[in-house]
Amino acid sequence: MVSTVATVAYLGLEARAVEVQCQLVSGLPNFILVGLPDKAVAESRERVRNAIAAIGLSLPPKRITVNLSPADLPKEGSHFDLPIALALLGAMGVIDAETLAGFVVVGELGLDGRIMPTPGVLLAALHAGGREMGLICPAAQGAEAAWAGNVDVAAAPDLLTLLNHFKGVAVLGAPQPGAVDPPVRTADLRQVKGQEVAKRALEIAAAGGHNLLMVGPPGAGKSLMASCLPGILPEMTPAEALESSMVASVAGLLEGGRISRARPFRAPHHSASMAALVGGGLRARPGEVSLAHLGVLFLDELPEFQRAVLDSLRQPLETGQVSVARANAHVTFPARVQLIAAMNPCRCGHLADPALACSRAPRCAVDYQTRLSGPLLDRIDLHVEVNAVSAADLVLPPPTEGSAEVAARVASARAVQTARYAGTATRTNAEVDGERLESVAGPDAAGRDLLAQAAVAMKLSARGYTRILRVARTIADLAGAEQVARIHVAEALSYRRRAPVN
Repeated sequence: MVSTVATVAYLGLEARAVEVQCQLVSGLPNFILVGLPDKAVAESRERVRNAIAAIGLSLPPKRITVNLSPADLPKEGSHFDLPIALALLGAMGVIDAETLAGFVVVGELGLDGRIMPTPGVLLAALHAGGREMGLICPAAQGAEAAWAGNVDVAAAPDLLTLLNHFKGVAVLGAPQPGAVDPPVRTADLRQVKGQEVAKRALEIAAAGGHNLLMVGPPGAGKSLMASCLPGILPEMTPAEALESSMVASVAGLLEGGRISRARPFRAPHHSASMAALVGGGLRARPGEVSLAHLGVLFLDELPEFQRAVLDSLRQPLETGQVSVARANAHVTFPARVQLIAAMNPCRCGHLADPALACSRAPRCAVDYQTRLSGPLLDRIDLHVEVNAVSAADLVLPPPTEGSAEVAARVASARAVQTARYAGTATRTNAEVDGERLESVAGPDAAGRDLLAQAAVAMKLSARGYTRILRVARTIADLAGAEQVARIHVAEALSYRRRAPVN
């Protein structure tokens, strides 16, 4: 007799169906696990053996063979423990195998029989719902699985409780979705003295989902303004929150099943490796750019990142996804992010101040700024110079307009974009392309003439031309204009990258 239990293998944000097959046959006692398992899966034999012993049972003196089908699909992770144990118990006759036929099973086993949390339960729950099956998972992750919707979730704290549930001795209650975390209080734009041009650029970036680079001396407020961005971005829709939570679930970052509708804000240190930033590793995991999906990726001290690491962002910024190729798997993670970057004009940071600049100025600025590749800078929509804050600015009272007022204008512009792109995969102006871009962002005659002249004078690439149209459309949305006009194009051009200092 062969006992089967359904489970999943994770490839990026895709949960692929795996069938755990267990058979007991006469022969020398042995426990064999096949089906391309990694080391964590292969070690499950000992965890399963001890967990079954912890509930007072022992393995039969037979040849036990467990096959993870399909055999050519790599199996990674400890979440195969529980389905292997249940398939084995089904083959032993301890539990009716037919009872488990309608469930997808995930969970790690402790030596004492406890069912431990594992990453990716939300993906498994969505997969089970798509197949019209229930889900068996750890009790600690029942609230996470409940977010999948109409899925029968059995969240058990240990193996014995789970067996009693299916025998009708003790019934497990249906878990409720986890809490929705309240918005996190961030820095307010009222804390920023001066910097009106930079604050305007930040508002445009938030309204259209555009990438932004701030260049200025130390202490000018670049990091402070970046920390204000979450406070002016609109909350994610329920669908977006679920999409973002799927990435967090794969990374094992959903604690207690809590999700948040606040957009992710990730700020990795400049020593981050390529695998940490874009994902990968021996067992491919999402990187910072994927953990910031539908949110903000803030890179402070941009030129201090390794050049190869920064250039690895070029594809995600263009396509909105990361493809990690490995010898045994090809994994894709979503990476639709808004890049906010900050840098000094040179290594000493005081290029514009002769009294503080180093003796190599302006040559040091050229060396420092050329650490960034042209193709990467071409993908950044808004480039703004942040000047040093003067003593006169510091003694001024706080601005009358703060994050709340800016957030209201941003929300209004985002609402216009939501209505404009309804029924399509496009969410913001930063994502629109092709014929639709020409139809929604085509400027009037005066604006088109100005853009044509600027394309020649500024030597704009096709990508740069497209991004100026997107920014101009966002500026028009903030102004409540139906059509992009010359004034909107002119402001968009003013934020385009200048050549490095010679």
